[in-house]
Amino acid sequence: MSARVSIQTGDFDLSAEVARLRQQDARVGAVCSFIGTVRDRNDGQHVSTMELEHYPGMTEKAIEAMIDEAFRRFDLYAARVIHRVGLLQPLDQIVLVAVTSAHRGESFKACEFLMDYLKTQAPFWKKEQTPEGARWVDARVSDDAALARWGIESHNG
Repeated sequence: MSARVSIQTGDFDLSAEVARLRQQDARVGAVCSFIGTVRDRNDGQHVSTMELEHYPGMTEKAIEAMIDEAFRRFDLYAARVIHRVGLLQPLDQIVLVAVTSAHRGESFKACEFLMDYLKTQAPFWKKEQTPEGARWVDARVSDDAALARWGIESHNG
């Protein structure tokens, strides 16, 4: 398991993850984190469960490359991405992105960059269970636009 990336079925603890990032690094002046959760509604429909699938090995490699790009763009000390897979319920945590830096500006930007990148480019497939049956979740135009503001073209077209 990479210290920077974890794909897992189990839940995660934000405080424990942030503590690991900050441990023994007195340079850290800022930590920014984002947690995404399963919503009970999407596109106006009730969602009872969400199932996430991925390709082991390929997914971790893609996220590692995203983190490398964040380090090239921003002055960071550490980064951690956890993404859950399997069957999840509304309010379950799906994803954690946490970064450390000397100052908040770099942390905020890097955290947002990584989420925009993950949302559009990470090889995950999401299936929602709705009253009308199961449906695969497509990429959103707004997510592609968020990635484009970083100068990266989405390949979801």
